[in-house]
Amino acid sequence: MKLYVGNLSKEITDAQLNDLAVPFGTLVSANVATERSSGASKGFGFVEFTNADEARAAITGLDGREVNGQALKVNEAKPRNDAPRN
Repeated sequence: MKLYVGNLSKEITDAQLNDLAVPFGTLVSANVATERSSGASKGFGFVEFTNADEARAAITGLDGREVNGQALKVNEAKPRNDAPRN
């Protein structure tokens, strides 16, 4: 199950996002979204768990948790809309 993690500090790295999520279960991936041109964080990311129960535990444990002065927003990721961009 893939989770959206929003309101991340711009300084959070993939490794730090992984460290936040791993106490809740086995991760497939943890990635902070970045701007293509600059590589700067967009302030959100995604973590994917191998098990849905672990993912739900992560939502409960991380949603609203303060990290680097910002309260995280964590929920199930919505399917990506692959519509062409103009």
